[in-house]
Amino acid sequence: MGKLDGKVALITGGSEGIGLATAQEFVAESAYVFITGRRKEILDAAVQQIGEKHVTAIQADAAKLDDIDHVMKVIEKEKGQLHIVFANAGILGFAPLGSIPEILFDDIFDVNVKGVLFTVQKALPILVDGGSVILNGSIWGSKGTPGASVYSATKAALRSFAR
Repeated sequence: MGKLDGKVALITGGSEGIGLATAQEFVAESAYVFITGRRKEILDAAVQQIGEKHVTAIQADAAKLDDIDHVMKVIEKEKGQLHIVFANAGILGFAPLGSIPEILFDDIFDVNVKGVLFTVQKALPILVDGGSVILNGSIWGSKGTPGASVYSATKAALRSFAR
């Protein structure tokens, strides 16, 4: 029995990196975890790593509202509620300020800002009172980095959401 026994968590971008490590830790603390990611083969590998009995992988793009709706429907159908939302999905791209292409701007803002906002918003109806919402920020949201101004701006937006 762990600290998260009986809790249900959603981790976007849960198939790799920080998301996968968090999913493993939550399961080690007895939570049931839903992870999302865009690539099925990476999600399948994550499920094997985490342990099939304690995780459900849902292929979804954090930038697509229809995908977010699908994620919430699956969670509601399978578990009925959420205790933890970890809005972790994010992407990074580099370009000097004078040559940032619109597609880079749109892609990064769509995942890192729009995806986070609507993941949290759409989770609210199934998030229990007293539930936790965790946003994955970055020091780059306070301190810009050359070539990463768009990414840094998205992390500053998350900081504003949290306040």
